[in-house]
Amino acid sequence: MNLPNPRQVAFLALRDVRRGAFADVGLDRVLRSSNLNDADRRLVTELLYGSVRRQRTLDAIIDQLGKKKASQQPPDLRTILHLGLYQLRYLNHIPDSAAVNTTVQLAKENGFSGLSGVVNGLLRQYIRLAANSVEPLQLPENPAEKLGILHSYPDWIVQLWLEQLGEAETEQLCEWMNQPPTIDLRINPLRTSIEEVETALKSAGILVKRIPHLPQALRFIGNTGAIQNLPGFSEGWWMVQDSSAQMVAHLLDPQPGEVIIDACAAPGGKTTHIAELMKDDGKVWGCDRTSSRLKKLQQNAQRLNLKSIQICTGDSRNLPQFTNTADRVLLDVPCSGLGTLHRHADARWRQTPETVRELSTLQSEFLAHGETFVKCGGILVYSTCTLHPQENENVIQTFLDSHPNWQIEPPDPSSPAAAFTISDGWIKVWPHRHIMDGFFMVRLRKV
Repeated sequence: MNLPNPRQVAFLALRDVRRGAFADVGLDRVLRSSNLNDADRRLVTELLYGSVRRQRTLDAIIDQLGKKKASQQPPDLRTILHLGLYQLRYLNHIPDSAAVNTTVQLAKENGFSGLSGVVNGLLRQYIRLAANSVEPLQLPENPAEKLGILHSYPDWIVQLWLEQLGEAETEQLCEWMNQPPTIDLRINPLRTSIEEVETALKSAGILVKRIPHLPQALRFIGNTGAIQNLPGFSEGWWMVQDSSAQMVAHLLDPQPGEVIIDACAAPGGKTTHIAELMKDDGKVWGCDRTSSRLKKLQQNAQRLNLKSIQICTGDSRNLPQFTNTADRVLLDVPCSGLGTLHRHADARWRQTPETVRELSTLQSEFLAHGETFVKCGGILVYSTCTLHPQENENVIQTFLDSHPNWQIEPPDPSSPAAAFTISDGWIKVWPHRHIMDGFFMVRLRKV
C-alpha cells in the first residue's frame, strides 16, 4: 500500500489506536506500509503521538467551539478534528492555513464531504480567538480538572501528583511528561570506556552529554538516525537504557562470583547491566515467563559479549528451584508505568485506579516469592517505573510489616543511587526534578 500523504497516514494510525491498538504498534504498522520520506515520517510520528497524548485537551476545545460535543461527533471526524487542532495549537512550524486546508481535505477524502464546512468553521474559529489573544480553552477552577484538561491527563493521575507534590510542581511534571523522550546509552565497561564511545560518536557527528552521578551514562542531543547504525552498537560497546533504570543495578551492587536472580528480566537492560557490574564473573539468572521477550535479552547479551547470563523461562512466583540460592535478587516488577508516560503516549488513558490495585496485588505476590530466593544476609532490590505510592511505598511497607527478618538498607554514600535517596531509605526519581524517567527503588537486606 502506498500512502504518500502523511496526514492520511496519521489518520489511519489514529483510527487503529482508537480501535484498541497500542500507539507504537499502530505507528509501526502504517510506517511500514507507506512510502514516506524521513521528514514525513517524523510528521506522522508527531501527529500520532501528539494527538493521542493531547486528546483530552483537544476534546475540550471541540466541546467549547463545536455545536456538538466531541463525544457526539462521528469517531473518524473527531479524529480528523484532533489532527487539525493539534497542528494549530502545538505545531508552530506548520502555517495555520496549511493546517486548516489539509484537515478539510482529510474530511473530504474520508467520507465527510458534507461536514467539511463544519471542520473549516471550527478550525477558523480557533484561529480567530487565538489571533485576538483569547484563549480558546476555558478551564475550571478545580486544580485536578484544570491541570487535567490543560495538559491532557485523567483527573486521578493529576490528583495523585497533587497529593505528593502540590500544584506548582504537579504542573511542572505534567509539562515534562508531554515532552518527547530523550535517549540514553549505558556503555559496556568490559568492552570500552565512556571516553572512547564519546569520541567515536563525535567523529560520526553525533552529540552526547554525560549524566551526573551515573558513570556509564550518555545522553543523545538531537537526532541520531537508526540506533543500530551508530558506532559501537554492533561491537557491543553500549546499549540503550534510560539513566534512571541504570541506577537500579548500581543499587543492587552485584559482586564478582555471586549468584544473582533478575526475576522479571525481559528485555534485559538491567540483567546485562548486572553482568557488566560483576565483571561477567558469576551467574546471573534472567527469568521471565515470556520466551519471546527473553529472546531480546539473549540477543543483547550476545551483542555485549556477556557469558554469565543464564535464561530461565517461567513465572517467578513459581520457581521453587531458586529457594535460598541467590546472593542478590532484583525484582523490577510489572507496574503502571506512571513514571514513563512521556515514552508511551497512550499509557495515561489505559491505566486506571483499578489496574493500579490489580498491579499492587501482583507486585506483592512477586515480592512474597522473590524473597524466598535470597540467602540469609543477602540483598533484594525492588524497583518500578511508576510514581504511585500504592505500587511502591505501600507494597514495601506491607511486606516489611509481615517479614520482620527484612529491613531497608540505604545505598552506600558512594553509590550513584545515594544522591536520589529520600527519608527512610526510599529512592524516588521525579522526572521534572532529575530530568530522567520516574522511578522508585529500595534495597532490602535479609537478616
